[in-house]
Amino acid sequence: MDCTSFTLVAGALSLLIFYLINKYSYWKKHGIPVAKGFIPLLGHLLPVITLKCSMSEWIRKMYNDSKNCSMVGFYKLTKPVLMVREPQLTKTILQTNFGSFHQNGWAIDPELDPLLSKNPFFCYGDMWSFGRKRITYAFSSMRLKVLFEALNGVCKKLEDFLERRLKSNNTYEVELKSLFSRFTGEVVANAGFGMEGFCFEDKPHPESFDRIGTSILEPTLLNAIANTIIFFVPSLSKILRISFLPKRVDKWIRRVVSENLELRLKSATPRNDFLQVMINLEKAEGEALDEEVLASDSLSFFLDGFETSSITLSFVVYQLAAHQDVQQRLREEVLSIIAKHDGTLTYDALKEMTYMDQVINESQRIYPAAGVLTKKCTEEFELQGSDGLCCRVEPGTEIHLPLAALQVDPKYWPDPEVFDPDRFDNDRKQNIEKMTFFPFGEGPRMCVGMKIALLQMKACLVTLMRGYKLELSPKMQLPLKLSASHFLAAAVGGLWANISKI
Repeated sequence: MDCTSFTLVAGALSLLIFYLINKYSYWKKHGIPVAKGFIPLLGHLLPVITLKCSMSEWIRKMYNDSKNCSMVGFYKLTKPVLMVREPQLTKTILQTNFGSFHQNGWAIDPELDPLLSKNPFFCYGDMWSFGRKRITYAFSSMRLKVLFEALNGVCKKLEDFLERRLKSNNTYEVELKSLFSRFTGEVVANAGFGMEGFCFEDKPHPESFDRIGTSILEPTLLNAIANTIIFFVPSLSKILRISFLPKRVDKWIRRVVSENLELRLKSATPRNDFLQVMINLEKAEGEALDEEVLASDSLSFFLDGFETSSITLSFVVYQLAAHQDVQQRLREEVLSIIAKHDGTLTYDALKEMTYMDQVINESQRIYPAAGVLTKKCTEEFELQGSDGLCCRVEPGTEIHLPLAALQVDPKYWPDPEVFDPDRFDNDRKQNIEKMTFFPFGEGPRMCVGMKIALLQMKACLVTLMRGYKLELSPKMQLPLKLSASHFLAAAVGGLWANISKI
């Protein structure tokens, strides 16, 4: 190498080193401790990038390694991210000073994901306000009662499916996520679009809603790599043109909405489903039907109603199969309340099932569908921890709220690894510290689909408790470990149970 080349290389390396030193001194300059496990260029992402641990485990480790700090900084590659470890700081971000943190941290590129970018979870400002108002309107109590009729029909389909499986065998061994993907997929089809979802067919249907939903979020290595790039290195996803929603699914949802609209314009028969509610809203506002907006609304209903609900149901039923005493107590509540309603499952009957709420809450506490909530600072704000740590958060800074860690911290939860639904009974829940349990988020951006999610989960559990016994299958890999190849909660080897008639 000649002198000139050597000088250029040395200069480039010097600039790189100076750049990295400047980048990685960000939290030191702000007086915030840095999490353990830092590696130059990768920051703290090595366990996630190499799929060594799940998102929840990664968050818990950084949280637990910083026990004496109200805040801790880490790096996503070279990007500084702040993790807050105290409930009062969480409240500041989600509620008290929402205006300074109103954006969620995960951004979707409108060019790559035009429909998904309009989802209230991903957008902000006027678009967020517009979308949230529409979805809130659809999920009012009055309209949920209408959607409940379709939901009840899906419960009957689930029951018929199980009966067919148990016709020749005393026990049906099943992976729970696959079973409940059928259920939530059919709910989306029936209650969302007023159409058949083909989820409970004995032979797989090429356009079943559960297969399409699973294809989007299936925990494959390819999907894991793509999701890591999208959520951790969004600038690279734009360069590589990686979209979160596969193009075939974008085309499919547009086609479903377009064909559905055409059928409804030709027929005067009223429909009782989510799409009809959105159509009626457009007409009431005097607007011409906008297929793009309706397709975006429909996609939101599909994704919000399908994946997180099936994940939550899977872990709830896993816990019921593992804790027979809890299962029996829940069954007794279900049978007692259904008897009060003349043996019929009704919307009002579900609202009375308070122990069921406790069971769902406790399962979500230990295994939330998403282990972290991310926010982005939009207006400079000073966060002050109880330990005296003070951070002037600059606009653009990403903040992690580690619910997977807060919800099992022994500081707030006695025996946190123990599954105990009575934590959430009327007496004990008064002692739960605020902002240590928020599986649906909190504040103005709290999950707008929470009510429909809980409604479908509770209806499904009633169907199971009325007629079936749940036990863990020998295929269940214990102790349960979360998969690193899925950014939402998924068990290594799956969640396996045996279902039999009572």
